[in-house]
Parts: sequence; C-alpha cells; structure tokens
Amino acid sequence: MLQPDFWNDNQKAQAILKEVSSLKRWSEGWRDLSKKLEDVSILNQLATQEEDTQALKEVEKSLADLKKELNDFEFQTLLSGEDDAKSAILSIHPGAGGTESQDWAQMLLRMYLRWVEKKGYGHEVIDFQAGEEAGIKSATIEVTGEYAYGFLKGESGVHRLVRISPFDANKRRHTSFASVFVYPEIEDNITVEIKDDDLRVETFRASGAGGQHVNKVSSAVRITHMPTGIVVQCQSERSQFRNKDNALKVLKSKLYQFYKEKEEEKQKNLESQKKKIEWGSQIRSYVFQPYTMVKDHRTNMETGNLQAVMDGEIDEFIRAFLTQKKNAC
Repeated sequence: MLQPDFWNDNQKAQAILKEVSSLKRWSEGWRDLSKKLEDVSILNQLATQEEDTQALKEVEKSLADLKKELNDFEFQTLLSGEDDAKSAILSIHPGAGGTESQDWAQMLLRMYLRWVEKKGYGHEVIDFQAGEEAGIKSATIEVTGEYAYGFLKGESGVHRLVRISPFDANKRRHTSFASVFVYPEIEDNITVEIKDDDLRVETFRASGAGGQHVNKVSSAVRITHMPTGIVVQCQSERSQFRNKDNALKVLKSKLYQFYKEKEEEKQKNLESQKKKIEWGSQIRSYVFQPYTMVKDHRTNMETGNLQAVMDGEIDEFIRAFLTQKKNAC
C-alpha cells in the first residue's frame, strides 16, 4: 500500500483495501471484546471485595451482553468460504400450485426482506413478477453488505408450507413449495467471460403495475446464455439499458456459480448439494396448521415461534447450518 505505484491498478488496489479492512475489523473486534472482558473482571473484583450488590447485578448484566457479543463474533468465524464475504443475489420461484404457491413465494420474499432490514444490509429489487391473483411468479433481489452471501447461502433449496389455504372456500389444508437460490455477487475484479455471440437478448413489455411507460414500451429485458441455457430477465426499471445492466449482473453471478459447481462436480461434491434443490426434497418446512412449527430438515433445528421466523428471525437456522457444515469439514 505504501508503494508509489499502488494506485496504478485501481481494481487491484480496491481489492487489497477491502481485504485489509476485513482483517482490521477482525483484529479490532477481538481487541474490543478483550477490553470489555478485562473491564468486567475488574468491576467484579471490586464489587466482590466491597460486597456491592448493585454492582454485582451490573456485572451479571455486562457478562450476559458480552456473551452475546462473543457468540455473534464466533458466528462470523464460521464464514470462511471463498465467497462468503460477498454480497448476494437471491431469487425466489413458486412451485406448482398456481396462486397458492405464488402466495407462499411472496411470504418468503417478505421474510428475507425483514431479515435484510434487521441485519442492516442494503437491498435492491432486480426483478419482480407479480402473480395474476396474488403472490409472485418470481422475484430476484440484490442483498448488499459484508458476508451477505455467507449468511444466506444455506437458504438455497426448497421451502415447504403447510397451512389452511385462504384461497380455498372449503378451508382445506394445503401443502405448497417454493425454491430459493442464492448466488454470490461477482465483483468487477473477478473475470467471468461472457461473449456477445453467446447471448440472445430479447426485449418485451413489462407486466404488472408501473404506469403507461412500463406497459407500452418494451423496456423489459431477457437474456439467454446459449452455451449453458441460463436465462435471466429484468423488468424492474423504466430504462431498457438499466434493465439490461441488471440482467447482465445476475447472469454474471449465475455463470460464476455454474462454473464453480462444475469444478466441484469433478471432486464429486456436487451431488449432495443438488439433492437439496430438487422439488420434493425440501430443506425446511413451515407448518401453520394444525400446530405452528418451523423445522430445518438438514440440521433438525426447529422452533414453534412461527411468526418470529416469518418476520425475519432466521439467524438460528443460519447458525445451525453453518455450524453443521463446519463440523463436517
């Protein structure tokens, strides 16, 4: 960083600064926790010597707060994967079942947006296709923030809902499915080659609300990467050029993940991962009736506080998945 030619390659310089910032955050975080522990220890000694009941209560509270901070700090040490520190692109698609599954997909979208807000991350809706009656046909959001992908990567898979359908006049119990896919957002300093000749770019009129411009002008963009068959589309912006840029961003992330998984396939590690995203092999079930429960089938983590989960309280499931993955290594 002290070299005179450090800024000659701006992308490389930014990557180094980001790495330094990450290392600094870890060292400062550990130093801060150590200092707090030292302060609590001193306070505890003084309170014990003077038999100060009020001060001992303060020590107890400080220790509880410190334990939570330490658990959070330890939680982040689980995020050591190559792409964990990156922002994420999250897509949700309903399964078969029409309105019922489309409504479930929208409920999942709300859950993740609530989680994003609680984590203090930023987000942008890249694509959103509303259902004809209710719910969504698909949605893609960009979640920006440090370790967004590391936290969300375990959410990829099929999510199952069991409830009394609000769309069934006979009030029968229904089971619905929706799939979630999470990709790391690829930074500019990572090269994913995309040849123009490999792309089929189509424009069409965006569906849903948005006024005369959105519905009458072909501003929506669909891009097909012909060598892999990967298709992405974006219609959230009024500008065709902006939609194309967003679609290319999603395509770049999906291609990166695609080629990365091909490498993992060579090492015979991909099959177990593929099973998690097949229809019918759900990773998590959300039961609304006849009782309330959310259960992760990979870790056996479960809770009866269904409403909290749907309001974005999913960290306990994320922690259980990351812990299990680390212990399996």
